[in-house]
Amino acid sequence: QVQLQESGPGLVKPSQTLSLTCTVSGGSITTSHFYWSWIRQPPGKGREWMGAIAYDGDTYYSESLKSRTSISRDTSKNQIILQLSSVTPEDTAVYYCARARTRVILSKAVGSWGQGTQVTVSS
Repeated sequence: QVQLQESGPGLVKPSQTLSLTCTVSGGSITTSHFYWSWIRQPPGKGREWMGAIAYDGDTYYSESLKSRTSISRDTSKNQIILQLSSVTPEDTAVYYCARARTRVILSKAVGSWGQGTQVTVSS
């Protein structure tokens, strides 16, 4: 059973770059035909798919966030990394990583999800 665990700073200052890591156990991030996504949910709002990296390393981004988002991986550590630049308080959210056979994922009923990590953007 694959398990995903998000980690990173809980507080980031405006204009800085947010960096989060998703550590995967029980399965390889290079296993064929899986996508590894980052999804966020701001307080009181719905979930937003941010982007994904595929088993082969190809990356895909939400149009609204692609200018500020970078998703990469460390295969030696079996980790997926999210970087979001120039953050503002509007980037305050719970950030999730997830694995699925589809590129875009929003429902927790699909695929495997981490428990999420709260990130607050504030000075």
